Amino acid sequence: MSAGLDLLVDLIHSGTLESWKERNQKALAALFGTRYPRRAEGVVALRAPDMKGSDSGVPYAAYIAPSNPDSGTYGGMSFVIFRAEGHPCLIGLVIGTQGLAPDEAILGRPGHARKVRAICDWLNHEFGGGGQVAWAKQDPTRTDIPAPDNIQREWSEYDRLFGRYGHVVYGLYKPTGDRAGTGAALSAMLDLMFEERGHKPLKEFQQDYEAVRSRWFACLMPEFTRDGVLDLLKRRRFVILQGPPGTGKTRMARQILKSDYADFGRSVQFHPSTTYENFIGGLAPVQGREEGLGFRFAPKRGFLLEAAAAANVSDKPYLLHIDEINRADLSKILGEAIFLFEPSPESIRDIGLVYDFGEPFGDTFRLPENVHVLGTMNTADRSIAMVDLAVRRRFAFASLWPSMQVVEERGSPLSRRAFRELIAIFIEHASDEALALVPGHSYFIAEDDDTARVNLRTSLLPLLTEYLAQGYVGGFAEPMRGYIQWLDAQ
Repeated sequence: MSAGLDLLVDLIHSGTLESWKERNQKALAALFGTRYPRRAEGVVALRAPDMKGSDSGVPYAAYIAPSNPDSGTYGGMSFVIFRAEGHPCLIGLVIGTQGLAPDEAILGRPGHARKVRAICDWLNHEFGGGGQVAWAKQDPTRTDIPAPDNIQREWSEYDRLFGRYGHVVYGLYKPTGDRAGTGAALSAMLDLMFEERGHKPLKEFQQDYEAVRSRWFACLMPEFTRDGVLDLLKRRRFVILQGPPGTGKTRMARQILKSDYADFGRSVQFHPSTTYENFIGGLAPVQGREEGLGFRFAPKRGFLLEAAAAANVSDKPYLLHIDEINRADLSKILGEAIFLFEPSPESIRDIGLVYDFGEPFGDTFRLPENVHVLGTMNTADRSIAMVDLAVRRRFAFASLWPSMQVVEERGSPLSRRAFRELIAIFIEHASDEALALVPGHSYFIAEDDDTARVNLRTSLLPLLTEYLAQGYVGGFAEPMRGYIQWLDAQ
């Protein structure tokens, strides 16, 4: 850490208001020329009123936009240290009580809120020890919404802060005895604040900046590995892989079927015409053998009954992979069989069937415990049915996101740059709903730049053009058009 961050950690854990303003001035000044460039001094001003012995307010030190007045209320984004007697200082990001100005553009951009939430998620996982040490508001601009009741109860030692400023705080870290956690929170929050104002850490701190950023950035698009999916299948039996196009959902499912289930299973694909009869079973025409009878109808097993019949002959786990599982109305397709989709039922479950499907079921169906179901679902397909809550409750969901590691390992210089720039556009500008559209890493795999140009123009560019035509990226159409123009010029 830099000298300035060390001083801030000492101040936060000191437990005293002695020389409050002077110590904050010294810590802030020490940040420039050490971690941040000297020119960054012009983008913040310190507000640290000395409230020693006062019961009327909440002692704080705030790094605010310099366009604010020297005293009184202020507006815009700020980094704030809140003092509570006998406890470490609470640190966080706050909107001044005067309103969003002069930082409306920063605070209103989805990417800012998304990054603050990712930082807090990372701090909880890294330093929470099973508890919650960080919290972030979904939408920082909603200054009419206070910090949630559970946070105020859990962090009751800061009740004066929440009573006075609970509606304007939007990202908080509660220090523990782990000073490394405090330093990490300071690095992440201050780096973000200064970056939003146009300044990154100095070159000698770039490695630390990138390391911290990569850790919390991983919470934006968390990686779910094949081992994680296998563990879910073992625990829950019924799993759906969901994610944007090109993230390798089908590829992973097929690899799992081939390598981890030794091909004991099958792959099927759902589409809008898939029916209950296709999946469970029903009457189907069969060619009559007797003269003059023509076609007749007989019970025919669907995908699930066939899977159950195959699984019955072995104790080995059997995998039914359903590709594009949400392209059909899953509730109708499952019908009464949804009753069987419980990973750990308290008692044996079976359902009556309308027809006799022969051995081993007859007209009663029980799903063998060694049947596992793995569905894949494209979150970018807006033309298909959503999976309803009754079905969601019975499946475990795992999300696959675009992987920078895959592109770094298997992409060309051009495709790596194209990937980074497109991801940045989605992270900064997409709503949570539109983020599900971000193209996956498979669009950027190329052995050289010539191959990358062909792939990007013939696969990625048409997809992004369609997003624009359908209005899916209307909230950030201009950045997307600019990216398309750049892509077309390569």
